[in-house]
Amino acid sequence: MADEPTPTADLIRAQLRRMRATAHLSQEEYGRRANYSASMVSAVELGQRPLDEVYLSRADMVFGTGDLFVSLLKLAARDGEPTWFRPWLEAERAAKQLRCFEPMLIPGLLQTEDYARAVIRGDVTLTEDEVEALVAARLARQAILDQEHPPQVTTVLDESALRRFSEEHATVMAGQLSHLIQFAKRPNVSVHVIPIKVGLHVGLEGSFVLARSDDGGWVGFMDNQLGGTVVDRIEDVETLLARWESVRNVALPTWQSIELIEEVMRSWTT
Repeated sequence: MADEPTPTADLIRAQLRRMRATAHLSQEEYGRRANYSASMVSAVELGQRPLDEVYLSRADMVFGTGDLFVSLLKLAARDGEPTWFRPWLEAERAAKQLRCFEPMLIPGLLQTEDYARAVIRGDVTLTEDEVEALVAARLARQAILDQEHPPQVTTVLDESALRRFSEEHATVMAGQLSHLIQFAKRPNVSVHVIPIKVGLHVGLEGSFVLARSDDGGWVGFMDNQLGGTVVDRIEDVETLLARWESVRNVALPTWQSIELIEEVMRSWTT
């Protein structure tokens, strides 16, 4: 049996230890330079504390490694994604245009950390470490929205997605909707809401995402209870494109959608 690959996070910790030793720095001395306690340095190197971008950016500063460790952290976040999802991730990262439809939840690319954590914790079979790994991976995907030439993202969601959580998650929902409004005002992001009064529509059969590549070709992705499916057959992609036109046609324009999101957000804060 082949050995399991070493998780990227473990490789990062090993490299931190090696570079500190090569620089002849004790944990205490390194901690002074990076503005951390020796106990924190030890906990990170032993895997007792999670890696984060702030810690690794300071490591890059101390060792003069540019953004090496911060970049490696992004690779580590991918370890949290299930293998069946990785083909879609490649399409998503290369996309020039994304069309996201979601009838139940806020799309992953537009989720806050707290909202993502609450959603992922809905799977009670996951350990807390697995939850945090998936949260980190989901947030890492959002980096495509902040790159120099981000994709054009058009999102359609059902109004019920704005109201789905219980009262115990009111603060999470208020923060999520505020975040959604901020993104809806970006030039490369459009958010459209299908109001509840529309009633039945074809999108209620399930969520999907479409990605358009540089060459103009489209590929789709659909979630299901056992994972997800990449859709690349021409006939199937054409079906999803037709479904997209249907849900987009019954959704509100951006300015009315923002007004509706603001109205719902106020209900989560009162």
